Amino acid sequence: MRRRLLEERLLPRFMAQQDDGSGRAPVVIVRPTTSVTSGVAVTQKLVGAAVAFGDILRRTFGPNGLDKMMYKTNGENAITNDGAKIVADLLVKHPAAKAFVQLAESQENACGDGVTGCLLFASELMKEAGRLLERGVHPLALVEAYQQSVIDTLEILDEYSTNNIDQQSLQSVARTSMVGKSAEAGGDALAQLLVEAMMTVKESGRQVRAENVRMVKRGFDSIHETRLVKGVILDKKFDSERTPKISQHSRVLALTCPLTIQKTKRDAEIEIERPEQMVAFLDAEEKLIREKIDALATSGARTVFTSKEVDDRIQHACNDNDILLVGMLEDDGIEDIAAATGAQLINHLDDIDEGNLGSLSSALVHVSEHEDGRRTRLIVEVGEASGLVTLDVGGGQGAAVEEYIRAMYDALRSIECVLENPAAILGGGSFHVAAALHLRERAESVSGRQRLAIEGFARALETIPSTLALNAGEDQIDTLLQLRAAHRNRSRQFGVCKDGRIGEIQNVLLSSYTVSHALQAAVETACGLLRVDQVISSRGD
Repeated sequence: MRRRLLEERLLPRFMAQQDDGSGRAPVVIVRPTTSVTSGVAVTQKLVGAAVAFGDILRRTFGPNGLDKMMYKTNGENAITNDGAKIVADLLVKHPAAKAFVQLAESQENACGDGVTGCLLFASELMKEAGRLLERGVHPLALVEAYQQSVIDTLEILDEYSTNNIDQQSLQSVARTSMVGKSAEAGGDALAQLLVEAMMTVKESGRQVRAENVRMVKRGFDSIHETRLVKGVILDKKFDSERTPKISQHSRVLALTCPLTIQKTKRDAEIEIERPEQMVAFLDAEEKLIREKIDALATSGARTVFTSKEVDDRIQHACNDNDILLVGMLEDDGIEDIAAATGAQLINHLDDIDEGNLGSLSSALVHVSEHEDGRRTRLIVEVGEASGLVTLDVGGGQGAAVEEYIRAMYDALRSIECVLENPAAILGGGSFHVAAALHLRERAESVSGRQRLAIEGFARALETIPSTLALNAGEDQIDTLLQLRAAHRNRSRQFGVCKDGRIGEIQNVLLSSYTVSHALQAAVETACGLLRVDQVISSRGD
């Protein structure tokens, strides 16, 4: 019985059908419910899924893009026009659509921005390929033409990019990343704040990463009241009203050991026969507590953080000695404290050394009243040398502030890309039109059907400016014709402005690395789908 079940599950099912007249019966090696699609129908399936995916995101692109409301079966909802968020929340079944989901994840992980433009370009590449495949162009000819076209496009990208990156350029990159999103309301002030946050991390000597900029929700005020704390903000409840406030430069001790009498792992019973023995036990315990207090007092640190439990006697003694002692921090919290202050995590009081201590400028306990009760936050200001910074984001606790944070994080990732790869390019689709014109000129010198694929690649590039015009309410064809004419007249800085009209682009910069990665990733995904000649579905759909 077991062998028969194994054969049915693992071995191909060979089913003889009626004789086809040749004397041999055809053999089927798949299940009866399996559907196999070949030829032009494969193209229709893949292109249809790609175009549908692009249509979902098209209206969210650019400064005039609208939002999507994502509603889940568990009652959670989100309102966003962030392409990565939309794609992550979609329940995708089609294999071509899943390839686009992986494309979005790749772009988001590498650059943190440019997901929507990347997917629109990939969708348009598939749409152009579908037209050519129906006309008899071989898929491998399309693949070869696309791969060569993206190389030529990247050369144009290098030519149009500027390597002169200053503070103003970084602010333009941050502001452009937030355009069309709710965080755009923060304006130049918020963009300047984001650049200052990243530059503080850079000047501290730490690796420039957006992850080194923490964000916390204040729970009130607006996005305009967002402020930068060059240090760490911790939500922590303080029981004692005598908690000292450090308002000047002090040393910091970061511990991962408990400041209490450690309990044995095994239960034990001790018989006490005389009162003197009980007194000796109490004295020994008090001596251990006193040794811990002395170790903290002689360490030279006026601020002590630990991720473990703190004995009440040690807490009160530190308060009396004007030492700020904060215990029961989460692992992420104590690591952030160490990274911000430059302290080393210590697992035993005997390992305390002058070189293990960090430094900060102030540590204040901020108390605020909310509808849900009293909220206490510890604001640890480290100063200009802070290895971590925190953005105290103004706003409520709903979906709006979540969108603020998502848009600000995308802007931080864009700044990170420019700092690591110092090159930026004008937005508004100006580069895409210039690259499309160059490819059309190159196509004139190419014979054969690859010329059609190069022209299709050029049309796919133009979907970026045409979508910007569409979302602004302008005619796509007229906009593209005007933009082509402007670039033929050597007006390289012309693009689609925020109002949808053609004009000179100013203070709108994109990370060249983000655009480059989006182009290459989109071409890679499209070429992978174009190599498919059959779709085999075990579900039968």
